[in-house]
Amino acid sequence: MRTTAAVLWDRNQKWEVEEVELDGPKQAEVMIELTASGLCHSDDHIVTGDMPLVLPAIGGHEGAGVVVEVGPGVSEVAVGDPVVFSFVPSCGRCTPCAKGMANLCVLGAGLIAGPQLDGTHRFHARGQNLGQMCLLGTFSEYTVVPTSSVVKIDPAIPLDKAALVGCGVTTGYGSAVRTGETRDGDTVVVMGVGGIGINAVQGARIAGARHIVALDPVEYKRTRAPEFGATHTAATVGEAFGLVMQLTGGQMADVCVVTTDCAEGSYVAQALSLIGKRGRVVMTATPHLADTTVAMSLVDLILFEKQVRGSLFGSSNPHYDISRILGLYSSGQLKLDELITREYALEDINQGYADMHAGLNLRGVIRF
Repeated sequence: MRTTAAVLWDRNQKWEVEEVELDGPKQAEVMIELTASGLCHSDDHIVTGDMPLVLPAIGGHEGAGVVVEVGPGVSEVAVGDPVVFSFVPSCGRCTPCAKGMANLCVLGAGLIAGPQLDGTHRFHARGQNLGQMCLLGTFSEYTVVPTSSVVKIDPAIPLDKAALVGCGVTTGYGSAVRTGETRDGDTVVVMGVGGIGINAVQGARIAGARHIVALDPVEYKRTRAPEFGATHTAATVGEAFGLVMQLTGGQMADVCVVTTDCAEGSYVAQALSLIGKRGRVVMTATPHLADTTVAMSLVDLILFEKQVRGSLFGSSNPHYDISRILGLYSSGQLKLDELITREYALEDINQGYADMHAGLNLRGVIRF
């Protein structure tokens, strides 16, 4: 069939919105008609080369829609079911899944490879095969994905809001609550308050943190952060240091979640300076591919037992935690509607990313 999609043909180019060919679903795959797709910063990392997706490819990994066709062997969902995409597939059978680490499922090896899990492509254009960001390709009116990458949800939940839970919301929430193990009464610093960081703020609030410091140089994001639970804001690390020192009587924060636009090696030492004894730094932001060193003091790790933890998808289980987080939304504890700053048509995708770089959006969304 023919569908319209945003294709990235090479690094440092704009997204090209054009008609492409889409094959039907094969074994254990489904075709989805998209309702909405979030404009996540990770897709921009493909453009810059910080994320090495094989090109050309359809972008997008945060979305929701309705099942319109199922392939052979599919029993998890049926035609007409509303679903959210999980940018990390989860088979439920491999060793990491069996150990409760579904975000580290062995199927994740295919996230940046380009083709589907069987090694073949579903999208084609200009005589070439097109890859799919995270096996998904949600910058398209229709897409075909593995069943391991979709989660059936309550039909009462609006799909344009649920779309955000496939990446940004769950990653941010989980970074604070699961990876960071935020507890009631904790002091939490969130470094970088974009589409992921603002949800780390929400996660810390829901977990019962006493102080939540939203650290971001962009005034608009600092202004919005209290709506989602921030008790204080800061524009620089130095400002945050003095604030946390005052709030905690010198004990410093329990958790610092790093959700900046890119993860720089220097940020680790900065984050460690903001936490106290046995505090936890959570590195969630995408790093530059070539970076292999970080700055930190070994004294922090040894004498104060400070910890640095990596976080993928907020250490969350897609098929369990997506539904739980949507339940928090349904009960009024988690904000989704307020996250969406602007909506765009697919053909306006490049403007959406320009607005993101300008610091105008918490989250932009493509509506189909």
